[in-house]
Amino acid sequence: MVAPYRLPLIPVVSGGIMKSIYYLTLGIVILLVACASTTPVQIASVGKSEFDGAVYSGQTTDIEAPVPGLEKYRVFQQGATGFVSVQNVRSGVEEIANSFCARKGKTMHAVSETASKPPHILGNFPRVELIFQCIDRQGTKPSPNETDKYGKIEALKKLLDSGALTQQEFEAEKAKLLSPP
Repeated sequence: MVAPYRLPLIPVVSGGIMKSIYYLTLGIVILLVACASTTPVQIASVGKSEFDGAVYSGQTTDIEAPVPGLEKYRVFQQGATGFVSVQNVRSGVEEIANSFCARKGKTMHAVSETASKPPHILGNFPRVELIFQCIDRQGTKPSPNETDKYGKIEALKKLLDSGALTQQEFEAEKAKLLSPP
């Protein structure tokens, strides 16, 4: 008789229901560990958006105006399952963009973002594509009012992603924050 395969240091519990729960939990853990697939950073004018021609479209949000004369780049990441949050995928693309620009001795300047729309089921996994530029690092730190302004925009974006704000409400509030005093 062949002994059943057991993972090291994880006991297999006896009983039909307990075994089912164990294997279901193990399967979920394995799916969550492999949380995303990422494309390399591409030049935006040359590379094709992963949302172009996709069965499930995304929603594009302008973050900041592009700096004229600078190259725009694109990075895309998709969660491996529907159990990964859009915010986790967003953090992943921001980290990739920040690292890319840091290697050039520059700072990442986000231009726009396209994110998948819920429900994240049946192959519509959380996806985020970020269009960004690498700008020269400035010697001065942003003023507290400027930092606060972008913190408020980030909070508004989270409310938009959660469904608490509509796209029109988000755009109106963002315009108020970005308008000159």
